[in-house]
Amino acid sequence: MTQDERLDFLLRSLLAEREEYADISIPDALSGRRRLLRGLMNVRPPVPASEDFLKVQDAYLRERLVERGITRPGNLTPVRTGLYIWQGDITTLAADAIVNAANSGLLGCFIPCHGCIDNAIHTYAGVQLRMECARLIAEQNGEEPTGAAKITKAYNLPCRYVLHTVGPIIDGSVTNADRELLANCYRACLDLADAKGLRTVAFCCIATGEFGFPNEPAAQIAVSTVCAHDAVREKRIEVIFNVFKEQDEIVYRRLLAAD
Repeated sequence: MTQDERLDFLLRSLLAEREEYADISIPDALSGRRRLLRGLMNVRPPVPASEDFLKVQDAYLRERLVERGITRPGNLTPVRTGLYIWQGDITTLAADAIVNAANSGLLGCFIPCHGCIDNAIHTYAGVQLRMECARLIAEQNGEEPTGAAKITKAYNLPCRYVLHTVGPIIDGSVTNADRELLANCYRACLDLADAKGLRTVAFCCIATGEFGFPNEPAAQIAVSTVCAHDAVREKRIEVIFNVFKEQDEIVYRRLLAAD
């Protein structure tokens, strides 16, 4: 199959899954077809998919990854021994693990083509990630607590694992409890990574954006918590602070230069 044929197969397969999609037409433009695929994957519930679907999906996503480009931690320049700042797309980073700012349902973002990191990670990992997360939630018989973390396979992402953590949602002023819960997110992820023997972990800016934690205090908590963790101090784990906005990069560089 060509990449176009794979895309067409995936679109037709997903549209055939639900009767309410009967009137949806496949766009002619490549950008429109890619956007439709992402939206359909975003809203798909965590139900089994056929072997044929998964085979084509995996081939398609891996080819898309090659097109988008892979960044390897070894090509980054540390700002301090074992600590990096990188502004880029975390779904293209070949670290041992990347951190997903998840919601308490742990199933990813169901809003079609939403701009959050949770949406992007589930999109480029493939539908298997939501299915694995659903199994984890079923096993614990409840939502994921704030400040905790889970580890899953990464499927079609270039990293090996995804660490999912739920940050505090800020409604009003940031409290000491909020600060401690955010710090717990970083600790829980590093604890899991250390137990798994992982060497490189990339953190997104947990709880900022949709969850409303102000960027600078969130960065202060991230840097202080990571630098105090035994696995980082003893150089078992290298940490990449993945930033999306230029202002976040400026804050992280200032904090790491001063710490």
